[in-house]
Amino acid sequence: MSKKKKTDRNIRDSVLKVFKENPNKFLNYKQIAAKLNVKDTQRRNSLIKALGQLNAQKIINQKEPGKYVMVADKKEYVEGIIEMTSSGNAYLLVSDDDDIFIARRNTNRSLDGDRVLVYQLRQRNSGKREGEVVEVLERSSHDYIGILERKKDFGFVNMRASRMFTDFFIEQDELKDFEDGDKVIVHFKDWPKRASSPFGKIVKSLGKPGELNTEMHAIMFDYGFPEAFPLEVEEFAQQLDLSIDPKEILKRRDFRNVTTFTIDPITAKDFDDALSFKSLPNGKTEIGIHIADVSHYVQPNSILDQEAYDRATSVYLVDRVVPMLPEILSNGACSLRPQEEKYTFSAVFTVNDNMEIEKEWFGKSVILSDHRFSYEEVQFVLDSGDRIVSEEVSLTDKEYSITEDIFTALCKLDYFAKILRKKRMSNGALSFDRVEVKFNLDHENNPESIFFKSSKDAHKLVEEFMLLANRRVAEFVGKQKPTKPFVYRIHDLPDEDKLGNLKTIANNLGYQLNLDTKQVNTSLNKLLQETHGQKEQELIDTLTIRCMSKAVYTVDNIGHYGLAFDHYTHFTSPIRRYPDVMVHRLLEFYLKGEEYRNAVALEEACTHASNREQLATKAERDSIKYMQVKFMEDKLGQHFEGVISGVTDRGIYVEIIENKCEGMVKISEIKGDYFVYDEKTHSLVGERTKTAYQLGDPVWVIVKKADLMKRQLDFILGDQIE
Repeated sequence: MSKKKKTDRNIRDSVLKVFKENPNKFLNYKQIAAKLNVKDTQRRNSLIKALGQLNAQKIINQKEPGKYVMVADKKEYVEGIIEMTSSGNAYLLVSDDDDIFIARRNTNRSLDGDRVLVYQLRQRNSGKREGEVVEVLERSSHDYIGILERKKDFGFVNMRASRMFTDFFIEQDELKDFEDGDKVIVHFKDWPKRASSPFGKIVKSLGKPGELNTEMHAIMFDYGFPEAFPLEVEEFAQQLDLSIDPKEILKRRDFRNVTTFTIDPITAKDFDDALSFKSLPNGKTEIGIHIADVSHYVQPNSILDQEAYDRATSVYLVDRVVPMLPEILSNGACSLRPQEEKYTFSAVFTVNDNMEIEKEWFGKSVILSDHRFSYEEVQFVLDSGDRIVSEEVSLTDKEYSITEDIFTALCKLDYFAKILRKKRMSNGALSFDRVEVKFNLDHENNPESIFFKSSKDAHKLVEEFMLLANRRVAEFVGKQKPTKPFVYRIHDLPDEDKLGNLKTIANNLGYQLNLDTKQVNTSLNKLLQETHGQKEQELIDTLTIRCMSKAVYTVDNIGHYGLAFDHYTHFTSPIRRYPDVMVHRLLEFYLKGEEYRNAVALEEACTHASNREQLATKAERDSIKYMQVKFMEDKLGQHFEGVISGVTDRGIYVEIIENKCEGMVKISEIKGDYFVYDEKTHSLVGERTKTAYQLGDPVWVIVKKADLMKRQLDFILGDQIE
C-alpha cells in the first residue's frame, strides 16, 4: 500500500476517534485539524476527504455547512478487517475487543482481508458478538490467483485459497487466448448484487500449475512482491551518477589503504558489509564495520525511494532473489566488490586485547575491498591455521595463498568474535544453532538433492561484528538526551503459556526447563545445548522459537530479549532492508547535529517494514516447501524415518529426519482406534487402546501424495519406531 493510502486511512481513523470521543458535539474542520495537529497540505486534504466519506456513510451528519456531529446510533457500527473461513463464514478482527462473528449470508460480497463497516447484531448464544457487513470500505486486493476453467461462452477462475469461498466469473470477451487449466491472475471488476460470484478480468497467465516458474511467480504475487521493477524506476536508477567523485571522497573518512575484505555466501552478488583491520600501537586494534552507503543513491521521496519503501525488503526464494533495489544498485554501485572504490557508512572501534571498546566512530567513509571471501574459504583458513586456501573451497577453483595481513586479521577477528559471543551468552542471549535447508538444483532448477548448512566460526565471526555495529549505533542514538526518534529492532518477552507447553514436552522427552523469571534464558540455552545433535533438536528448536515474540521495528525501544541487548537496530544491510536505509539517514541527521521531528511517520514506516518482512519470510518458506514437495514427487510409496513435529485435531505433522521434508498424516488415516486430540499433552490419543501420538515421537511414514499446487505432502503411518 502506498504512503498516501496509509495516510488517508490513518487520518480517517483519527477523525472517527475524535467524533467518538465527542459524540454530541458539533465540530468543524479547523477544530478537528487542531485536535489532530494537522498542519501540512497532504494531511489536510486527507482530513477533508475523510469527512466526506464519513458523511456519505451516514456515520457523521453535516447539520449545517462545515459543522459535523456523530450520528447517535452509529455506536452500533464497527470498522475492521474481515477474515474469511473456508466455509464462507467470517470474523471481523477488532483489536481492542472480541472478534465479531459474521455468518456467510451477512458477508455482503466482501472478501478476505477487506476493510469493512459492520453493523452489530444480537449476541450469539455463546455470548459472542455477531454482525453484518453493511459496506466494503476498501478491498484488500484487486488481483487474485486461481485456475482458469473455460466453458463455451464464459469461464470461471477457480480459487484454491482456503479463505476464498467464491470463484470469479469471466465473461466471454475477457477469455481471449488464455488456456484452460492455466494458473492466472484475475482482477476484481465488480460484484453485482444479483450475481452469485464476482466478475473478473484475467490480467496474466502464470503458466501451468505445478511448474517451477509458475509456482514461484504465484508465491511472489500472493505476498505482494513484484519481480520486475516499473520501467520508470529502472530508468531513474540508470540515470544516477554512480561514479566515485574525488570531491565526495574529501567529505568522507578514507579507509582505502586499510586491510579490508568481505565474507559472504558463495552465491552472493550483493555484498553490503565489509570488515577492516588495523593494528595500532600499545596492542590496540582498529576494527571497521563498513556498510554500503545506499542512502547516498536512494534519496528521500524519489520514485526509487518510494519503490524501495513499498518493497521494504529483498526476498530470497530457493531459485531466485527478488531484490529491494534495481540490479544496477544492488549488485553494482552499492555492492562492496573487491578492488572497487565504494561509498560506505562505517562503525569503527578501537579495542584492546580483551575486546573492550576504548573508542568508537560513526560516519560516512570510502573503502577499497582487498578480497572477497566465501564463508567456506574463511572456515578453511581458521580450521587449518594456514594462509593456503584449498582448491576444494576456493571461489576460483584454484589453490591460492592469502596475504599475511589478511591472515592475521582473520585470526584476530575470530578471537575477538568468540569473546563477544561468550559475553552475549553470559548476559542471557539465546543460542539457536539451527541448520538451513538447501537444495542442489540441476540446470532447470529442479532439486537433485537436499543438504543442510549450519553456522560455523566463519559465520559467527561476521555475525558478531554485525551485531556489535547494530548495538553500538542504537546505543549511540538511544542514550542521547533529549530522546531522539529512531528505528529500533525490538524483541519482546516470550509467551508464558507457550513456555509452559515447551516445559511439558521437554519433560516428556527427559529434559528439564526452569521457568523462574531470572533463570529462563539460562535454562533455555541449557535445553538447546543438551538437545543439540539429538533427534529431538529440530523439534525443541522449533518449539522454543514458537515461544518467542516476533522481532519488529518500532520507535519505542524496549530492548531485544533474544539477543539480551537493551538497544538494538538494523544498520548493516541497507541493500536488502529498508529500515537500515532509514537508520543511515537518521544517524547522518544526528551526527550533523540536526533534528528529526516526524516520529509518527517513522513509526508508520516501521510497521510497514515489519509487515513486509513477515510476508517475505512466509514467501521464502513457501518456496522451500514447494522444493521439498518437488523433491519428494518421485518417492511415493517409500518409507522414511521421521519425528512428529506438530499435532492438531486434524492429524499429525511428521518431519522426515534425513531431509527435513514435512507432511501430514490425516487423523482418518490413523488405523486401529478412534483418536482424539488432547490439547494439554499435544497428542492424539486412542479412545480404546490409549495409544498416543505426541510431539517429538519417532515414527515411520510412507509417502502417499505430493501436491505441488498446494505445496503439501500427505503421509500414512508405518510401524511406530521403538
